[in-house]
Amino acid sequence: MTDIFDVAVIGGGIAGASFAYRVAKDRTLVLLEREAHVGYHSTGRSAAEFSRQFQIPSTGLLADGSFDFFANPPEGFTEVPLLLPRGNLVIAEAERMGDIDAAFREVLETSPETRMLHPDDALAMVPFLRPGYTAGAFYDPANWDMEVDSLLQGYLRSARHDGADIRTNCAVTAVNRENGYFRLETPAGEIRARTIVNAAGAWADGLAEMAGLQPLGIVPHRRTAITVDVPEQYDLSTMPGVAEVAEDFYFKPESGRLMVSPADATPSEACDAQPEDIDIAYAAHFLEQSTILPVRTIAHKWAGLRSFAPDKRQVVGFDPRDPAFFWLAGQGGSGILTSPALSAWAAGLFMRAAPPRQLQDLGLSPDYFSPSRLGI
Repeated sequence: MTDIFDVAVIGGGIAGASFAYRVAKDRTLVLLEREAHVGYHSTGRSAAEFSRQFQIPSTGLLADGSFDFFANPPEGFTEVPLLLPRGNLVIAEAERMGDIDAAFREVLETSPETRMLHPDDALAMVPFLRPGYTAGAFYDPANWDMEVDSLLQGYLRSARHDGADIRTNCAVTAVNRENGYFRLETPAGEIRARTIVNAAGAWADGLAEMAGLQPLGIVPHRRTAITVDVPEQYDLSTMPGVAEVAEDFYFKPESGRLMVSPADATPSEACDAQPEDIDIAYAAHFLEQSTILPVRTIAHKWAGLRSFAPDKRQVVGFDPRDPAFFWLAGQGGSGILTSPALSAWAAGLFMRAAPPRQLQDLGLSPDYFSPSRLGI
């Protein structure tokens, strides 16, 4: 008979890894990842960007609470900087000039160095913008590329050091209750734990159903991206990312190429998401419409899932129907951006302690994230 872990974290993406980082030193903990590698799904397919722009209130506050960790990670956490300056250029066509003014005022509230640009200045920043397309623009310097894999590995390495048992190829296929603990069936054998942390991302509702709980309505949404080559005359290393003001599309330099997304959000089943031809075509269309770059070949294409609760807010806390089942889900594509603060918040709730004071001072409250708000 195996030992009983204090906690089984289900899901080896950024949510599960950051939670394990916070809790492993105080509880016996096993982290179970269904795939052969941690971070295979949403974490490994993110836009790898730290930006406060256009975030819902809870995500924006959690991003604020996470920035110091990214800018000054704990000693030994990573050997490389987690943030690399990029900046972001927001552009608009003539018919959306009203949108650019409203967006500028919104971004200015959290990024006071943001400045309006003449279209010629936008073209100087990104020389392959199509002349005549951009009627209005502003530049937000508070935008960084993120070293996502270094962040993920830092969480996992520290969790292992503190005793976490991290297992891959370990999908949970059944959840049963027995003598005050959970008995989890996996292809690698049975695992027993006193509590479950549901960090299963797109599979979060399915895991709850396996545990005998009604789902919360957390729905995965597919988002697509492609990368394309850019002529050598353009130095991508110094260029900002570019976002269309209504968030119809965005593109940014990535590993010597240009990553382009049509910013799609198509409801999906929980799955190994694959890009649809129509969304790939939209990505190419938007790039060709807004720039002079022809899309002759696509170097790489992929899709990931971003999971949302019905009200779009993160779901963090014990399920009121089962005090041994803890939710850490519904992060809506912001899991990496908010992971330092959200994991600290979740760990405080899980350990039955007060959430970090600095996060409370930002205006966050347990009720705001609680699964109870969803009517269960």
